[in-house]
Amino acid sequence: MSTPRSAEQDTLVEHDAAGTGATGSAPRPPVLPPEPWQFPVPTRTTLPNGVELVLYHIPGQYVVSVRTAVPFPLSAEPAEVEGVATIMARMLDEGTAEHSAEEFAELLERKGIAIGAGVTDAGLSVDLDVPKGRLAEALDLLRRLLADPVFPQPELDRHLKTRLAEIEQERALGPQRAARQFVATIFDPADRASRPTGGSPATVRAITREAVAEFHRGQVGPRGSTVVVAGDLSDLDVPALAAAGLGGWSNPHQRELPDPAVPAFAADGARVVLVDRPGAVQSEVLVGCPGPDRRAEGGWAAYPVLGFVVGGSPNARVDAVLREEKGYTYGIRSAFRPRRRGGLFLTSGSVRADATVESVRLLLDILGRVGDGLSEEEVRAGVDFISKTAPGRFATADAVADEAAALSLEGLTTQFTTDNLERMRSLDPDALLAAWRQWVTGEWTVVVVGDAARWAEGLRGLGLGDVVVVPA
Repeated sequence: MSTPRSAEQDTLVEHDAAGTGATGSAPRPPVLPPEPWQFPVPTRTTLPNGVELVLYHIPGQYVVSVRTAVPFPLSAEPAEVEGVATIMARMLDEGTAEHSAEEFAELLERKGIAIGAGVTDAGLSVDLDVPKGRLAEALDLLRRLLADPVFPQPELDRHLKTRLAEIEQERALGPQRAARQFVATIFDPADRASRPTGGSPATVRAITREAVAEFHRGQVGPRGSTVVVAGDLSDLDVPALAAAGLGGWSNPHQRELPDPAVPAFAADGARVVLVDRPGAVQSEVLVGCPGPDRRAEGGWAAYPVLGFVVGGSPNARVDAVLREEKGYTYGIRSAFRPRRRGGLFLTSGSVRADATVESVRLLLDILGRVGDGLSEEEVRAGVDFISKTAPGRFATADAVADEAAALSLEGLTTQFTTDNLERMRSLDPDALLAAWRQWVTGEWTVVVVGDAARWAEGLRGLGLGDVVVVPA
């Protein structure tokens, strides 16, 4: 049985509800807006072999994150073995000149080191996380896998089979299939950007051990590379540890890095492509156009906010109609996606099959009306969400290291992040509208993965031009 409150307790509750303190004698302090946040400032040094070492001391984070970024263009791959960069990255820890694949894996496990590697259009990234006390050993192992991988044939065979299986899975999944068709449509067929980063079945089957080793020899070296170390670095002489561990990394065969080029877009990229998937109960829709990179004229700050306002949350313009009002989708998202040079604006998601045509019509209508203007409330919501959640997004060592390494592949530092957030806070509707109109002209590349027999005529009826149907 609960105990009845006294009159004095009731009085305190009433005072507290009115905004006074617990005793009723003083008002609560006001809630002030947060101070502007800045990305942590690193310490920078250059190792004798040319590696730029970037250090972020983050007290209390005793798992240290090490990120290595080696820039090279994906177009450096020979056309007949596209995907070789991806296979090379996946095989870096499959044995070195000193250790077999099994021995290297045992070393990593015994020392508590986690390693992963991947390739983007800007280059190679190698991610390493290690307990603070094992950093010296981790940097030595990092040097070995970067400088002396051996790419054993049995492991290569396994990775090739895995990649071929992934391609089949990508064909089967709506979002991946739509993405493959989108880049094949919007980019010029002669440009490397028009084809999957991981290669096609024909080019993957053509990859040999010699091709992997040759690509590594020509592209992976210390010149132009950045190593980011983030975590609790107290009581560690990280430059000395890095010089001892990574200072011996060299590659006299590393090729000069060419100036980055903007990918070439197809002359007929603004069209509708329907990837036929008979009997599909959902349709995947992907709509996009060329966009800016982070060096955009007028700054990059407007573009993340635009992505949020248009399709960055359930309250954004796209989902407010297609999800909340119509119930056609679980969620559709929009974003500007920068590359090292150039970029894309993309809006994508799955819709109910029976709403395919109407969803495309509504989506293009919503996107078209963005050019009519944005409200002050929309702009503030986007700015506040992106700028005020930044401290949470970058609260951990791995997030800090990831941001620094990714920006380094684009020739930028994390000062860009700080400056971008500062510019974002002064954005207004006119600035966002100008940024939108600079890139979004209403000429869309539209890809739909769905049942062509049911939806092709309806899509043609939207007046968007001819609808090209391709097999799944």
